[in-house]
Amino acid sequence: MKNWLLVIAMAVLLAGCAEPLPENRLDYVGQWRSKEMSLLILADGSVAYERLKSGGTTSINGPMQGFEGDDFIVGLLFLTTRFEVSEPPHEVEGDWTMVVDGVRLWRVPEKAIQLDNTI
Repeated sequence: MKNWLLVIAMAVLLAGCAEPLPENRLDYVGQWRSKEMSLLILADGSVAYERLKSGGTTSINGPMQGFEGDDFIVGLLFLTTRFEVSEPPHEVEGDWTMVVDGVRLWRVPEKAIQLDNTI
C-alpha cells in the first residue's frame, strides 16, 4: 500500500512541475516523429519522448524546465535531459519539421493523432 501512495504522490508532484510553454515557443507543441524517434510536446509543458537506437529504447516523460536558445530541458530537479535543437520548428512546403538530437522530425497532423493515439 505504501508503494502505491508513493507512486501517486510522485505523479502529482511531477504533474505540478511543468510550466506552460511561452507564447513565442508554441511552434514546438505537437507530436513529432521519425522512424526512430517520437516526441510529444504539450502546451502545458509536458513532454513524452521515445527513441530507438543501437537495438535499445530510451524514453523520457516529464515536465519541460525551460529553453536555452532553441534547446529545451526536460526533467525534475537534478534528473534532467537537454534536447539539442539544431533546426527549430519551421514549415517546409506545408509540413512542419525540426531537428532534435540530430534527427529530423515531422509534426504529425492533428487528424492522424486522433486516429493513432500511440506515441
